[in-house]
Amino acid sequence: MAYMKEVEGKRVHDPLHEKMAKPRCKLVRGPVIVGAGPSGLAAAACLKQRDIPSLILERADCIASTWQHRAYDRLRLHLPKQFCELPLMKFPKNLPTYPTKEDFVSYLQDYANHFDIKPVFNKTVVSAEFDQICGFWRVTTTGLEKEETEYVCQWLIVATGENAEEVVPQFEGMNHFDGTIAHTSVYKSGEKYSGKSVLVVGCGNSGMEVCLDLCGNNARPSLVVRDSVHVLPQQMLGTSTFGLSMWLLNWLPTRLVDHFLLLMSRLMLGDTSRFGLNRPQIGPLELKSTSGKTPVLDVGTLAKIRTGNIKVCKAVKRLTRHAVEFVDGKVENFDAIILATGYKSNVPSWLKESDMFSNKDGLPRKPFPNGWKGEDYLSNDLNAI
Repeated sequence: MAYMKEVEGKRVHDPLHEKMAKPRCKLVRGPVIVGAGPSGLAAAACLKQRDIPSLILERADCIASTWQHRAYDRLRLHLPKQFCELPLMKFPKNLPTYPTKEDFVSYLQDYANHFDIKPVFNKTVVSAEFDQICGFWRVTTTGLEKEETEYVCQWLIVATGENAEEVVPQFEGMNHFDGTIAHTSVYKSGEKYSGKSVLVVGCGNSGMEVCLDLCGNNARPSLVVRDSVHVLPQQMLGTSTFGLSMWLLNWLPTRLVDHFLLLMSRLMLGDTSRFGLNRPQIGPLELKSTSGKTPVLDVGTLAKIRTGNIKVCKAVKRLTRHAVEFVDGKVENFDAIILATGYKSNVPSWLKESDMFSNKDGLPRKPFPNGWKGEDYLSNDLNAI
């Protein structure tokens, strides 16, 4: 192919040629994809369909490490499977509408096998910088033994997603709390919390579902709700809320769809502010579009809040040895704290490029669908395909 001849020609004439003979420096004939999650796998498969080779670099020891290593046991896809399948290969027909974690991981493994995608595992990208002199990306990784390898390529695809690193808030008195404090990335089930009073910090989908799981394991959960939040039923009118929303957006403006969703939610769930769950001023779809904040799809947690099995608390002010003080002055004892405070991108820590991705949150500066392409053959996830 023409681009391969161009790469080879540059390789012969650029000043890196002699250095490439060393074992630690490798020329990649095609794009380097950083991340072997769903987006990285899909990018590699779509490239392969066009006979373009690629190389995936993955810091973990497996594909989809977030799903395999950092997801709780009861997790299912929150959206119907048809909205989560990767290009060129559908989910098996026998899977439920909302596949389990195990179902999804199995699907991804079958996907990688079908397209013969073989990522290089245990390679953490510590730097990726475009060399303006020779016209290549230089991607530096470290391995398990801290050995460095440099991959040289003409194209770079960032597929590390939004969930690369845990967000861990710092509270006054955190070091003095005698109970356990854990992020949801290490939470598997509520079994070991049976009989304990547990504070869950964070009211997104994970925080809500962890509370429900704790209830099912005879724990006594309380939920910190610091900000306003949209809670929607997972199903409306016999179909998924997400699917219905996407269909309505084909015909109606976002604000009208938001009005419909909020009306149906009020009819089905009641006034959530009665339980300390105040809604934002703007609708759920508009909020997602402008801020990236995802609405909560209720899978049964609200019923437990309504019956008092899950208590709703204000923001945390400080921790003491056995208790938590909240901003409203209330103080309660807890045996454990679970931080359902989400994740963040780690792109700013290794990508030496500031125009395409924000240094604040590591996300594309331009909103979807215009944030996929950067300068110097830099692309973001699947939109590059």
